Amino acid sequence: MNLARIALTVLAAVFTAAGVLAQELDCKVEVNTDQLSDTREEIFTELQQTVSDYMNHTRFTDTKFAVNERIGCRLFLTVTGYNDGVVSGELQVQSVRPVFNSSYNSTLLNIKDEHIAFPFRPADRLTFSETTVESNLTALLDFYAYLILALDFDSFSPRGGQPYVERMASIVQQAQASGSSGWRMFDDNRNRAAIAEALSAAAPAALRDMSYEYHRNGLDVMSLSPDKGRDAITSSLATLSKVNEMAPFSVALTMFHDSKLDELINVYSRGAESERKRAYEILENIYPAENARLSAILHPSNPE
Repeated sequence: MNLARIALTVLAAVFTAAGVLAQELDCKVEVNTDQLSDTREEIFTELQQTVSDYMNHTRFTDTKFAVNERIGCRLFLTVTGYNDGVVSGELQVQSVRPVFNSSYNSTLLNIKDEHIAFPFRPADRLTFSETTVESNLTALLDFYAYLILALDFDSFSPRGGQPYVERMASIVQQAQASGSSGWRMFDDNRNRAAIAEALSAAAPAALRDMSYEYHRNGLDVMSLSPDKGRDAITSSLATLSKVNEMAPFSVALTMFHDSKLDELINVYSRGAESERKRAYEILENIYPAENARLSAILHPSNPE
């Protein structure tokens, strides 16, 4: 266990005595029904509350979190249809990680799932199970809860999120039997099955090791030594290049793009010219369509 998690455990012990231990997630849930002609507001108000209660009161791990250590995350469900008791739509999932000695939160996850469908009727109750898939809705929520946990733990210790990656893979395997979209491996190279595979397969999973270097040895030390932190981040980008060479179509690269590109542009706003050039060349090679955005690395608006 790394120092960050040791500190967390110590804090948890303190808060246990005070009776204020918390569940892992601090999840904001919003359900948007603007695209529906018949909103049936009471159903979706209940859905929002039910999902919020599930995400914020279910214990997904054995790790004890203090209240102020809960992982900040957000689920934004856009409902596009409600027929015969089945909700369909899109789900945006986001999570953040605090950076040490700062008020800044670094985005770990920013992903849109465009293949959401699950039965829901008023008075439905969600039941958590570690071993079985109780419903398509609990499968969805459990999958994204474990994804949030996996990415967070990976950022604090090398492959620290492995137990949750394994749980994600188990959920995918069980949920495939339902026939619901988003769970089958070859239907979409960016769906839930693809995400679970990307965190497990040798090539794209290397980004999990990069996450530790990027966050723990990079962002977390920038308040004390910006140059040292930036150097660690720049070094970590070499892993990104290797993943691009070995698995250029992996959803892992898309996930990195959606969560980190803006942050990297900001990180290099005060870097040395040689460092900015190196970072730009790596990123532009992987994300050529973002050339205009990435040019801000070469030509920052507020260089030192």
